[in-house]
Amino acid sequence: MTDTRTYPHGVPCWVDVVATDLDEAKHFYGSLFDWTFQDAIPAEAPGSYLIATLGGEDVAAIAPAEPGDEIAWRTYIAVDDADATAAAVTEAGGTVILAPVDAGPGGRQAGCRDPLGALFHVWQPRNRPGAQAVNIAGTWNFSDLSTTDAATSRAFYAALFGWEFDDTLVRRPGYGAHLQATVYPDIVTVQSEINAPPGFEDAVAWLVNGDTNSWQVSFAVEDRDSSAEKAESLGASVISHEDTEWTRTVTIRDPQGALLTLSQFTPPN
Repeated sequence: MTDTRTYPHGVPCWVDVVATDLDEAKHFYGSLFDWTFQDAIPAEAPGSYLIATLGGEDVAAIAPAEPGDEIAWRTYIAVDDADATAAAVTEAGGTVILAPVDAGPGGRQAGCRDPLGALFHVWQPRNRPGAQAVNIAGTWNFSDLSTTDAATSRAFYAALFGWEFDDTLVRRPGYGAHLQATVYPDIVTVQSEINAPPGFEDAVAWLVNGDTNSWQVSFAVEDRDSSAEKAESLGASVISHEDTEWTRTVTIRDPQGALLTLSQFTPPN
């Protein structure tokens, strides 16, 4: 068992939000999730990349918008080799929109779009392996791939990352074993106690039939309704609510336009 959470090739590992006003974004997300921030870019260097922490653990980031950037939450997928994966994206029918580039000592990244246009990034970690706290209130919960053509999406991501699909559940075989050997030794027992679906220990994302092709990000909260009210008081707008067997969620748009979902875990008795 280790203290550092690591992510095997093909597992989403990080999220950040693109913002035009970093101070406004810091105020909104710091107030909503109790995050604190530290700039990963040295003071003497140009630019900024604000790492959000909760309880001293890295959980997400705020990135300044560059010309042409969409104001949105972005999902990063861990890879062994960013350059090789970028080449594989093109071979599988996707597009590389940001060629592989070093992101300081933290790692190497590339920006990509799948064949339907959904934006994602790949991350080859060095000093920063990814989110260190997840699935607790105020942290990243899951990323969902909204697609207008599930068959095309499945074929692309299966070829690129070895993903398997059980209806809407996306699995990376072996991820549960990795968690069990590193940061989550009792994962199988815990999931058995809540009657999680078979193979859920390997879950890395969800596939959702939608009207758009995009990666969406959800964050865990203690209470959906109070979190939605707080978000509105901070300038967000509520888009929709949904209750399922396992969750109570609300999708909101932050004050600068980025969509995200707040998710309260409500397992069946």
